[in-house]
Amino acid sequence: MSVQDRVRVKDVRLLSDNWYTLKTTTFDWRRSDGRWQECKRETYDRGNGAVLLLYNRARRTVILTRQFRYPAYVNGHDGLLIEAPAGLLDDASPEECIRAEAQQEVGFHVRTPRKVFEAFMSPGSVTERLHFFVAEYDPADRTGSGGGLEEEGEDIEVLELGVDAALAMVERGEICDAKTIMLLQHAALFLLPTPR
Repeated sequence: MSVQDRVRVKDVRLLSDNWYTLKTTTFDWRRSDGRWQECKRETYDRGNGAVLLLYNRARRTVILTRQFRYPAYVNGHDGLLIEAPAGLLDDASPEECIRAEAQQEVGFHVRTPRKVFEAFMSPGSVTERLHFFVAEYDPADRTGSGGGLEEEGEDIEVLELGVDAALAMVERGEICDAKTIMLLQHAALFLLPTPR
């Protein structure tokens, strides 16, 4: 039996389309024992996105950002999150998106981005699928100061960190953004392993 045969959507209501789209849906789910169960879920649709870890193999460094995130702030964090450059696709391809975001947020021209995986970051309520990229950088690839787009409320600090220092920041809880942690772990395993 396909998943489509196990879902019967009964009602979809728009709750908000102020920033992105929040809906509540009532549907029947056919359980594994064959019984139907009514469920209600809210879904937040903000579109899909892309994220990039810029790394320098020779120097064993990565380029990250620090910016204020209000949702983290209202959940007890100071709100200043260290993250890999990222953005929503809007109508661009994931590669086009990440090239533009790298230029806007950190001021780097991305030569050859390589997609490493995709992931749903919060599939219990958010529809977003995130495309994860890595790319090597050279200091000469810096074409601007970055900082983001003021008209979008961005005020981004650009950080160049040693990968070992960044991983230690994860361990201490100073880097607590999931997409960034995933890319740093990928770098530690495949791109910038600790020299023996």
